[in-house]
Amino acid sequence: MVIQVRILLVEPNSVMSQALLSCFQRHRYEVNSVDSGQAALAGHDDVDMVLLALELPDLDGVEVCREIRVRSNVPIIALTSGSGEVDRVLAIQEGADDCLVKPFSHRELLVRMRSIMRRMHASFGRVDEISHGSLNIDPYSRQVHVNGDSVSLTRKEFDLLYMLASRPGAVVSRKELMAQVWEDEWAVSDRTIDTHVSTLRSKLGNREWIVTIHGVGYRMGAAGEPVGLAGR
Repeated sequence: MVIQVRILLVEPNSVMSQALLSCFQRHRYEVNSVDSGQAALAGHDDVDMVLLALELPDLDGVEVCREIRVRSNVPIIALTSGSGEVDRVLAIQEGADDCLVKPFSHRELLVRMRSIMRRMHASFGRVDEISHGSLNIDPYSRQVHVNGDSVSLTRKEFDLLYMLASRPGAVVSRKELMAQVWEDEWAVSDRTIDTHVSTLRSKLGNREWIVTIHGVGYRMGAAGEPVGLAGR
């Protein structure tokens, strides 16, 4: 099965960028393409993988790699035109999960992407699908369906939903959501979580999928389930 991930492609070479976009579209990947380091730093938050060219017009690619890794654990594959090992070593040292030297085959890139995603899922300890009433969540492909209809979620929205759905009946505190989904229990505001929950309810088509437990956090509900005084 093809692992469906949201890709941020950071590549200033328009010819290479277009070729990669065509490849990813054939394999039904969702791709956002940018051509600068600043755009990479602004756009990596809600993707599942970053393909980062190290030769950028505005910033040093290795520095961009370091900064993304400081902020996030999103997988990074560095792409370099350098024939020597220095750039590859520096990129790996600064947090890249892999590095490819241009020119490379699209097949090799896809294989390496899938390998990284498999390792990530293995580290989570499970890749089981979750069925919760009419809601189906596949963590391997990161696809969500309600009544058979596909629901498009951002990375954070998916992680938030999966965390709640994987613990049916349990109340997950805001602090735990901050630590696990945003990886920082101090820097994330309650408003950020509330906004993501509100958007999730809207995308799932019924606000009762996620129940608010006032003063504590959230638990997974079910569309049509009476929420009562516990949630809103």
